[in-house]
Amino acid sequence: MSAPTASRSVSLCALACSLMSVPALADEAGDQGRIVVTAASTPEDAAANISRTAGGADIVTAKDFEDKLAVSLRDALAFSAGVYTQPRFGQEVRISIRGSGLSRGFHMRGLTLLQDGIPINMADDNGDFQELDPQVFQHLEVYRGGNASRLGGSTLGGAINAVTPTGRTASGAEFRVDGGSFDTLRAKAAYGYADDRGDAWAAITADRSDGDRAHGERRALRFNGNVGVKLSERVETRFYVSAQSIRQKLSGALNEVDALNDPARGNFAGDQARNIDSIRFQNRTMVQLDGGQFAFGAYFNAKALDHPIYQVVDQKSEDRGLFASLELAGDIRGLPVGITLGTQARFGHGDFRQFVNINGKAGVPTSIQKARAQTINSYAEARIAPVRGLWLIAGGVYTHGERRLDNRLAPARSGEAKFDSFAPKFGLLFEPSQAVQFYANYSRSVELPGFIELGQTAVGSGGVALPGFTPLDAQRAWTAEIGTRGSLGPARWDLSIYRADLKGELLQYNVQPGVIPAATFNAGQTRHQGVEAALELKISPWAALRQVYQYSDFRFRGDAQFGNNRLPVVPRHFYRAELRLGTDRASIAPAVEWVPQGAWVDYANSKRVDGYATFNLGAQAQLTKAVSLFIDARNLTGKRAIGDIGALVNYKRDNPLTAANEASVAFYPIERRAIYAGLRARL
Repeated sequence: MSAPTASRSVSLCALACSLMSVPALADEAGDQGRIVVTAASTPEDAAANISRTAGGADIVTAKDFEDKLAVSLRDALAFSAGVYTQPRFGQEVRISIRGSGLSRGFHMRGLTLLQDGIPINMADDNGDFQELDPQVFQHLEVYRGGNASRLGGSTLGGAINAVTPTGRTASGAEFRVDGGSFDTLRAKAAYGYADDRGDAWAAITADRSDGDRAHGERRALRFNGNVGVKLSERVETRFYVSAQSIRQKLSGALNEVDALNDPARGNFAGDQARNIDSIRFQNRTMVQLDGGQFAFGAYFNAKALDHPIYQVVDQKSEDRGLFASLELAGDIRGLPVGITLGTQARFGHGDFRQFVNINGKAGVPTSIQKARAQTINSYAEARIAPVRGLWLIAGGVYTHGERRLDNRLAPARSGEAKFDSFAPKFGLLFEPSQAVQFYANYSRSVELPGFIELGQTAVGSGGVALPGFTPLDAQRAWTAEIGTRGSLGPARWDLSIYRADLKGELLQYNVQPGVIPAATFNAGQTRHQGVEAALELKISPWAALRQVYQYSDFRFRGDAQFGNNRLPVVPRHFYRAELRLGTDRASIAPAVEWVPQGAWVDYANSKRVDGYATFNLGAQAQLTKAVSLFIDARNLTGKRAIGDIGALVNYKRDNPLTAANEASVAFYPIERRAIYAGLRARL
């Protein structure tokens, strides 16, 4: 960490602390002054925070997916507006918001993932969503696009914060066991305790499955816990710890014929896998003020990744971070106002090694690099209500990033990059009633390249492979958004319409020595626009319908090679619905997932996959006051279709004159027919 950067971070924290004494905002606020965004320790707190956001955001509670075999964020966020998720295999899913990370066919990019407010992403912003276990979530907060600034997010997609229970929100014991198809078995044991001085909560979860595709076995053992101590009536500090050991075989992509005709097929070449051992410690201290709240803390993450793919990737990394935030609300000359200030600083280093893959084992080393990264996001937001029910909002996120790779095998291929950018945001929030809101905002996003992009193998003259540092620019975008959310009678809705104009989108291309030196490169101008919608209808006391719809129009804008072609991977239309019939005592829930027209496969728009519809069925019954049973049946008709796609530049077709199938390998079949069941007990 450089001295200027450290000074910048300390100065921002000091500024936040000093502003706690601003008298104008410490006054008692009226009804309209309810704009303090506090830490969301409960779903009710999180829902209140969402209602103060002038843009697309929602909350998903554990109750929304407790009757599902939720092994990944895809299951947990199935009915979150604007969140596109498609399974690849096992816990490997694509997760994208507003077209984030389109070209990333592995891991995740373009989103900030957090657990209890602390980033899961490493300091270079890359992350593994497998470390988030839906079994232990109390609720998830989804802030789409520029609305994630209060969580330190500055990327196109926004941020998702998974919140675990505390001893105060989940006291007593909880046990759960579920399983079913493909020798799937999971178990959870949790316990929470609270008294006047503090509270504690802990959970152990285990998961194993052979997967619905060959070479897709997984095993996982996780621990999550936290302890809160009340230091005074106004001060509480909480310590968190989580640890996970994850073993996942990778089934890999298939050509289209195999994906449709033999969806159980998997790739055994190289015994590809993703094995993760990680541990996280964090602390958050909350100080309640007369007109708001001050929070600060620190965290430490350590992670080991053993990842046999085309080569054996061996990475060991450590990340440290500091954060502080201040929320104040009050009146200035009779007008309700509020301010938010905060900074989030992440510092990381890693030992990155690659070896020739010999059936999953490390052979001759091909790359040895030392990596260092830091990302500091400092944000501020001011709000004022000039008339009752109308809030005007202005703010922004200042992002500073540094990335350095020291190549020990090829020192000439070492390199570093620094980024500094400001992303302003302007918005308004109109509340004609307590149950209805309208909003609009205009914001900028900045997405820095991580080590996966910067540490690519370039191609030099004569086709010589040159592993090491490959400089790239940040991806930037301006996004305009309008929308509404609320409830009226039997209806509850969430609707956002957005348009993002991007420059330098990180996409994958064919390598061209001297022009495009590496596979991932900055595009020219692209546009992402679409609709994010959710609608729930309470049809009767025993019938409720929930549904989500996405329209996604992502395309090049005047590209020299691809003109105005559409970008691949995400289909234009996506619809999911579930009809729940019954009561809390017992219910049945038929559901449908429908893609009317499949997505494009390549930038050239020469190949599009077919659409599909799958039918699912859920059921639950309360056996006793403390014990309940659920059934989760998926793809009941055994539909065969393409789910996710690895983005291609040009699709390669099969040569019918040869016995072999030379078509591009870039397809992941949808989940096969499966039936799961589970038992829950709360004591």
